[in-house]
Amino acid sequence: VQLVESGGGLVQAGGSLRLSCAASGLTFSTYGMGWFRQAPGKERLFVGSISMSGDNTYYADSVKGRFTISRDNAKNTVYLEMNNLKPEDTAVYYCAARRLFPMTDPHKSDYWGQGTQVTVSS
Repeated sequence: VQLVESGGGLVQAGGSLRLSCAASGLTFSTYGMGWFRQAPGKERLFVGSISMSGDNTYYADSVKGRFTISRDNAKNTVYLEMNNLKPEDTAVYYCAARRLFPMTDPHKSDYWGQGTQVTVSS
């Protein structure tokens, strides 16, 4: 199984980024997908997750209204659209897969990507 994130980068506060996570080696539509983030020296935190069909999403309070998760099961890809970014959103962002929705516990995912860095300057 491989989860490969892309789309990270440096952006100014108030800007937007769209992360992608391409999955392979698993039956994508049978997995809930989640996004987590980890800032330097801090624990990995839940950002949001999406159900197997894509009909349901669940977000951390810190990103609700600013971030949107979507998925394309035909492309085995999950996305994280991030708007109105803040310096405190700076972190490495990871996607994860688990046969569960919602998936909020960073210690209980079946598969992880390698992460992509998001840096928000003030």
